[in-house]
Amino acid sequence: MDSVQSYPCAERLTLVEQVHGCTVADPYRWLEDPSASERWLRDQDDLWLRYAASLTSRFRWKNRVRQLSDVSSVSTPVWRGDRCFTLRRETGQQYAVLYIDETPLLDPKQLDPSGLTTLDAWQPSPDGTKLAYQLSRGGDERSSLHVLDVLTGEPIDGPIDGCRYSPVAWLPDNATFYYVRFRQVRRHRLGDPDDTTILADEASYGLEISADGRWLTICTTTDVWLADLTTDAPPRHVPQDATTIMSVGPDGRLYVVTTQGICIGDPTKPTVWHDYIQPNAPLTGLAVLDDVVLVSTATEITVHDRPTGRRLRTLDLPGHGSVGSLAAHGNRAWFPYTDSVTPPTVCSYDASTGQTTQPPKSRDLKTHHLTTSSGVELRVIGKPGPRPTILYGYGGFGQSLTPTYSAFALAWVEAGGSFITATVREGTRHNKQNTFDDFIGAAEHLIAEGWTTADQLAICGESNGGLLTAAALTQRPELFAAAVCSAPLTDMIRYELSGLGERWTAEYGSVKNPDDFKTLASYSPYHRVADGVKYPAVLLTAFGNDTRVDPLHARKLCAALQHATASSRPVLLRFEPNAGHTTGGINLAADILAFVADQTGLGS
Repeated sequence: MDSVQSYPCAERLTLVEQVHGCTVADPYRWLEDPSASERWLRDQDDLWLRYAASLTSRFRWKNRVRQLSDVSSVSTPVWRGDRCFTLRRETGQQYAVLYIDETPLLDPKQLDPSGLTTLDAWQPSPDGTKLAYQLSRGGDERSSLHVLDVLTGEPIDGPIDGCRYSPVAWLPDNATFYYVRFRQVRRHRLGDPDDTTILADEASYGLEISADGRWLTICTTTDVWLADLTTDAPPRHVPQDATTIMSVGPDGRLYVVTTQGICIGDPTKPTVWHDYIQPNAPLTGLAVLDDVVLVSTATEITVHDRPTGRRLRTLDLPGHGSVGSLAAHGNRAWFPYTDSVTPPTVCSYDASTGQTTQPPKSRDLKTHHLTTSSGVELRVIGKPGPRPTILYGYGGFGQSLTPTYSAFALAWVEAGGSFITATVREGTRHNKQNTFDDFIGAAEHLIAEGWTTADQLAICGESNGGLLTAAALTQRPELFAAAVCSAPLTDMIRYELSGLGERWTAEYGSVKNPDDFKTLASYSPYHRVADGVKYPAVLLTAFGNDTRVDPLHARKLCAALQHATASSRPVLLRFEPNAGHTTGGINLAADILAFVADQTGLGS
């Protein structure tokens, strides 16, 4: 890619709008319409394919990522009576298969040999004879809910649409469940065409029913309700300031998870709590066993005396990695463990013996831990440099980037590069620039300390991380050789109008608010692109079935950068029409690695 003259022609409109008294130009508004941009998108496909064909390492990357990805996995078990449900993926399988004990129960590949259908969620009934499960197609995440008879394998209800991210909470009768449809809490009885609406206000709800079937807890990020199902009374809203989750345990106590710790109480008096456990970090899980209570954070599991909450011990983990959600049955608990070089493995803890199982020892790769002058922690896989480096970040929605196995990262490190994860601050609304400042500061630190150079440094991120990399490359383009923005938000003035944008105003703010607008306009990557700047090489990836972030964001930033850049480094768009937000897969990983290697000199 020698110059901007070789880019497809994209008409620049003179469209200018006044927003809260400020002038906002939007020259590529027409690219929001997929039909209007068809010809332009075909030309971009041709451009990407010509460039990709020149990457001789592309197939080598693909083979290595496939080899590193092809590891078996199993989920934490879910017990219903004497039946054990697990999700397992064997080497060579595209999708995991749901098992009951040792027998396959639900295989997405058998449901759809094309491989486009995914199993999004599943929940057995209390006696394990029925299974509610959710399917979506082509990565669109628009789940439909089905119910099958576990004993015969025959469908008995569904499909029910509108069940995206829907939790399912079965009643003890094994014929009725609470669930979320069209973002409302409803009650459904098998075979009944009409649901009962429990909460009509639309929100992202979590649901849980106590083991005895008496108590239903309903939680959002800001509100909690508790319903006594032995009465006809509607769910009771529980006033609170810091509550995140309420749950009635198998011992009949009310467990209240707050931002300060765990409290306990009586569900008949849900506003009266007592201090119980005060962890050292934000909680990720709670499991009530016969004799003890387990509490997990992102990187630690502690054992507590069940009556008093007194801390007894900390479980020995295989390394400095991450633990997932806890599952309990009797006096045993299971939890997934992973780190930068260890594939996700389910470990178990037996409270009767105090023993914890350990996964097999994985490859020996050294991890370095760095801290920038502003306190940003960097996790480095690879040797000291300077060497070609990928800096990865996310920084939003309360998601912390804990150590996780990544075939993408391992392939890069094996080839001689360094892969670095930055734990940037998760700034929201008016503090969002803090996130970008941390990421930029991480890049500056790595260059100053000799881990890499500006000509060897690439930044990568996806979704909110795609916004992070887009903001960084438009604010400090001279720091980077390359940037990969996968499924990114880039037009923050109009982000609320597409995808799930209208649900993200708590994170980013709303253009309708004048103060929020000023903040959004100050960092919106699409609007920060300036003519004549030498931008790094940029690869934008987008997906046709992405129902979270509309591909229009990638299209608009691509056109703006191609028009403006004074650099000879390429600006490219890689579009997959039949993939969704989270279904890029091995081919995408290989293409990104080949692109970054080409631009940072890895292997040259």
